[in-house]
Amino acid sequence: MNGKVIRNWVVAGVIVVAVVVVALASFTSIPAGHTGVVTRFGAVSETVLPEGLHFKIPFVDSVIKMDNRVMKTEVSSTSASKDLQTVSLTVSLNYRVDKANSANIYRNIGPYYQDVLVNPAIQECIKAVTAKFTAEELITERQVISQQMMEALEEKIGPYGLDVEVFNIINFDFSDEFNAAIEAKQTAQQNALKAQQDLERVKVEAEQVVELAKAEAEAYKLKSEQLTEIMIQMEWINKWNGELPMVSSDGGYILDLSQLQEQAEK
Repeated sequence: MNGKVIRNWVVAGVIVVAVVVVALASFTSIPAGHTGVVTRFGAVSETVLPEGLHFKIPFVDSVIKMDNRVMKTEVSSTSASKDLQTVSLTVSLNYRVDKANSANIYRNIGPYYQDVLVNPAIQECIKAVTAKFTAEELITERQVISQQMMEALEEKIGPYGLDVEVFNIINFDFSDEFNAAIEAKQTAQQNALKAQQDLERVKVEAEQVVELAKAEAEAYKLKSEQLTEIMIQMEWINKWNGELPMVSSDGGYILDLSQLQEQAEK
C-alpha cells in the first residue's frame, strides 16, 4: 500500500510538472520596443507578434525577439576625393527596424543585420559620394555631402525594411600635406586681403591730399583775384613806419593817396 501511494504521488507530481512546463511553453512575452518573429519547425512565419503576452504552440513555435528601437552605429572609412586626396571620415547613423518588416529581415538577413548590411552599406555610400567632390568642397559643402550620403544609404538599406532616422558626419580628416596646403592658402588669402585694404587706404589718403591741394589752389586763386592794386597799397601803408624813402627813381613806387583815402573810407 505504501509503495502504491508513493507511486501515485510521483505520477501526480510528474503530471503537474508536465502541465506547468506545457503552460509555460504555450506563452511568450514581447517587451516594449520589440516585435516577435514566429518560426515553426525552423520556418519563418509571416506572423509578427507585437508587444505583450501571446499564446504559441508549445514545442512547435519559437519566437525571436527583434529590437525595433532606434539603434546607433558609427563607421570610420578612408576614401579618395575627386582630386585624389586621401580623406578619413567618421559618420554616425541612427536607424530602426521597421516592425512590419521584422520577419523579412530575420528571414533574409538574420539577427546580425548591422554587421551584414548596415555598416557595409555606409562604407560604400561614403566612398561613392566622396569621389564626387574635391577635398576643398568636402569642407565647404559638408551639409550637402551629408545629405547625399543619407539619401544613398536610404536607397541601399530601405528596401530591406531598415529606416534611416539621423545621419551625421562626425569628422573629416585629411593628410598632413593637404592640411599644410590649406593653411598656406588661407594665409595667402589673408595677406592678399590686407594688401588690398592697404591699397584702398593709400588711394583714399591720396585722394584726400589731392582734394586738399585743389581746395588750397582754389582758395589761392580766389585770393589772387581779389588782390587789387589798392589792396596792395593798403597793405603797404599798414606796414609803413611813416618814413619817406631817401632815394627815389623813375621805377619807384608812387602812392595815390586820394585813392587810398577813398578805399579807406569805404
